[in-house]
Amino acid sequence: MKRAVKYLLVGLVGDLALAVPIMPASAAIVCNNAGDCWHSHEEHAYRPEFGVVVHPDGWAWKEGEHHRWREHDGRGYWDGDNWKDF
Repeated sequence: MKRAVKYLLVGLVGDLALAVPIMPASAAIVCNNAGDCWHSHEEHAYRPEFGVVVHPDGWAWKEGEHHRWREHDGRGYWDGDNWKDF
């Protein structure tokens, strides 16, 4: 009887693991030519005229480089002091 309960529990745990979708985190750090950087939580297609560089999540600027964090929600990019949606 104990063996049957163990198998049942293992089966239930396995079914639950398959039922919960595993979504990989898609994140990046985006910086413009002025050194403004922000996190992008979705993959976006930044056009070359936006003047931005996309770095992998976890990227950090080196000592002496002039960057600053300017977070913003939504799709877009910093252009000077203005956030431009796209």
